[in-house]
Amino acid sequence: MKDIKKEDISQEVFDLYDDYAHNKIDRRNFLEKLSLYAIGGITVSALMSAMMPNYIDTITVKPNDERINSDYIHYDSPKGGGSIKGLLSTPADMTGKRPGVIVVHENRGLNPYIEDVGRRTAVAGFISLAPDALTPLGGYPGNDDEGRTMQSKRDRYEMLEDFIAAYEYVKNHKDCNGKVGVVGFCFGGWIANMMAVKIPTLSASVPFYGGQPSVEETAQIKSPLMLQYAGLDTRVNAGWEAYEAALNANKIENTAYFYPDVNHGFHNNTTARYDEAAATLAWERTIGFFNEKLKA
Repeated sequence: MKDIKKEDISQEVFDLYDDYAHNKIDRRNFLEKLSLYAIGGITVSALMSAMMPNYIDTITVKPNDERINSDYIHYDSPKGGGSIKGLLSTPADMTGKRPGVIVVHENRGLNPYIEDVGRRTAVAGFISLAPDALTPLGGYPGNDDEGRTMQSKRDRYEMLEDFIAAYEYVKNHKDCNGKVGVVGFCFGGWIANMMAVKIPTLSASVPFYGGQPSVEETAQIKSPLMLQYAGLDTRVNAGWEAYEAALNANKIENTAYFYPDVNHGFHNNTTARYDEAAATLAWERTIGFFNEKLKA
């Protein structure tokens, strides 16, 4: 259990965690710098407990939820990492064909949070596939520190091919209506943007706080976009102005939402960066967007 409240944590700690989560500093430096904020009765261990993911108590849709069928599969990624493991989740009541959604993890592999998001997507009525880009290296190792290290060893464009192959797998699934979208978080947000660049037939893309394509790449996008940004995420948000201009110049359908006073990772309900109100609204908008673009 976390023994300090989110509002007791200074913004500098959230910024420090962002550096740590994106491999700008290692765990040792993170702990050393974190100690500077252990004041007023707040201990380093309490800060660590709040900032590090709690995967045990935060699952919203359990693997055996009666509303879905969920299991691991492998699919072929010939231009990427070969045979890729993914969590395939489908509604239990599969009457008629359903649209698909690729769920793309952050920079640490297919952890329990992203698996949960995959299952949530199936509960909402979609065939979801959440691939693990760490499969060629043995798969998500069970903790995010090792996961980040492993993922840094893969080329991101090779990993992009793994998610493009996931799109093809779901699009050709016997129960899919042929319409497939993507939602991704952090690294996965960049993947969601780039899938829109690379896949002309992609039906919808929802990047959460994802890095933006170049102006030249943006001109290739055909699919509609819903972009979710955290108001305090200056690192990622710095690229939005140029991206917005390129999207509008090329008449690409896009809607962007900025959630004020929340941090990068606000949708991730396993750490103190989570903001329930913003995450709930962003997810409602995401599912509404998919309902509009994939089910029509």
